[in-house]
This record gives sequence, structure tokens and C-alpha cells, in this order.
Amino acid sequence: MIYLILFIVLILLFIFGMTLLRTGLFNLSSKSLKGLLEKLTDKPWKGLIISILITALLQSSAAVMVLTIGLISARVLSFPQSIGIILGTNIGTTLTTEFITFDINDYLLPLAIIGVLFMIINKSQLRSIGFILFGISTVFTTMRGFKYFAGMIENHPFLNTFFLQLADQPIIALLVGIGVTALIQSSTATIGIMMGFLEAGMLPIEIAIAIMLGSNIGTCITSYLASIGTEKSSKLCAYAHIWLNIGGVILFYPFIDILAATVKNMTADIDVQLAHASLLFNVLSSLLVLPFAERFGKLIMRIHS
Repeated sequence: MIYLILFIVLILLFIFGMTLLRTGLFNLSSKSLKGLLEKLTDKPWKGLIISILITALLQSSAAVMVLTIGLISARVLSFPQSIGIILGTNIGTTLTTEFITFDINDYLLPLAIIGVLFMIINKSQLRSIGFILFGISTVFTTMRGFKYFAGMIENHPFLNTFFLQLADQPIIALLVGIGVTALIQSSTATIGIMMGFLEAGMLPIEIAIAIMLGSNIGTCITSYLASIGTEKSSKLCAYAHIWLNIGGVILFYPFIDILAATVKNMTADIDVQLAHASLLFNVLSSLLVLPFAERFGKLIMRIHS
């Protein structure tokens, strides 16, 4: 029970840190972000590039998807314009997983102190910067917490048995990734947890990649929930997000071992290997669909007409 409570606390802290970071970034640039989405999405490749930038800035693909669905509901964007945006969010969110592998442990306390000081200043821009700094310190502190937590439970009999079973059943690992991400509504948090387990030696990289693939499906729950009660075009955007991510996972699942071997050759740091695997998967799957974006949009309209 103590382990479960600690695990939940770490997840909540991670999401809290990401929310602060996202809020600060959004407050500093919300008007310009909406303007970019409105003006530069007439072609799928433009939507892809702008969406990568905005998702990387907001540190959340879910936030960009919710914003896009909102703009479609307001008739500012059309459904075809959203295809490029969806592809871009899948790439942009991988920059967050790369970001959380950086080693800034020596700066976490100063960042937290400066962040708190800025947050209590009655000036919106400085307060937003405070949110960003305190959010970064919270996220990286929680990442350390996941690593220590994994070390605490590595000798737990039940969990050892569970992870051993996962090591032989990647399809179960995939389902775990879907379930956990749908529950906590953050693929970044799911991948962050897996990084802690990887560094503790509790999981092989192949199984962590399977969980990462599942998290890409699980994250679609946020856009689907945002589309409930909206008009048809908004729902089509959510459906397109779901189908794109499911299709990408189906395509790459048979090649998990190849993907694992590739990232092992890229770096010796096992947490960075998972970040690179997420980056490669999302970049390749998005670029494969990009030339057929308009046809894909028409297919979604036929399926959900």
C-alpha cells in the first residue's frame, strides 16, 4: 500500500509539474499560437511544421489537440487542416521525452526557488516565467523520484513476477501502455515512469518500447474526450488522431527488436534509448502519412460519415 501511494504521489507531482510548465508557456504565447494555427495550416506540411513547434513549446500534444478541436468547433479551422496538425503533435511531443533525459540535477533547487519568487510577483509575464521554472524543477525532481522508486521495489516479489511476465509478452506491455496513459492522460508521464524502471534494470528496452507504443494510443483519450458534445468536424479530428496512432503502432509493432537495436547503437544511456525510440517512431510514422494526408482525411470522413 505504501508503494502504491508513493507511486500515485509521484505521478501527480509529474503531471502537476507539466501543467505548471505548460501553463506558463501558454500564458506567454497563447495569442500568437492560435494565430499561427489559424493562418499556416492551409497545407498539411505547413500544419505539420507549425504543430511540431507549438507542441514542443507547450510540452503537450494533448493541449494542442484540445486547442485544435476547439478551433474546429469555432469554425476557425476545418477538419482537413487538422491532419497536418495531428501529425505534428506526434513529433513535437517526443521533444519533451528527449528534454526530460537531460541532467540538470545541480540546478533544480535554484530553479525552484527562483520560480517560487517569480510566481508571487504581481506581474503576469514574470509569474508565467515562474510557472515555467518551478514546473521544470518539479518534473526533473519527479524523474529522480521514479528512479529511486524503481530501486525500492526491484526486489518486491509480486512486481518482479509482473515485470518478468511482461518481458516475455510485448503485447501485454503494449496494453499496459494504453491503459496507464489513458488513466493518467499523459504519454510523457508514462514514458518517464518507464525510464525510471529502465535505469533500475527492471525492464528490457524492447518491453519499454512496447509500452511506449501503447502510450501513443492511450494519449488519444484526451482528444476523444474533448470532442464529446462537439460538431461532426471536431469528432472527425479526434477519430483521425486515434486511427493515425493505431495505424502507426500496428506498422511498427513487428519491428520492435529492430527499433531497439537501432537506439542501442545510438547511445549507451538506456533512458535516452527510449526517448530516441519514441522520436524515431513518431517521426517516421508521421512522415509516411504526410504525402497521403488529404486522402487519409477523406477516408476518415467515409468511415465516420
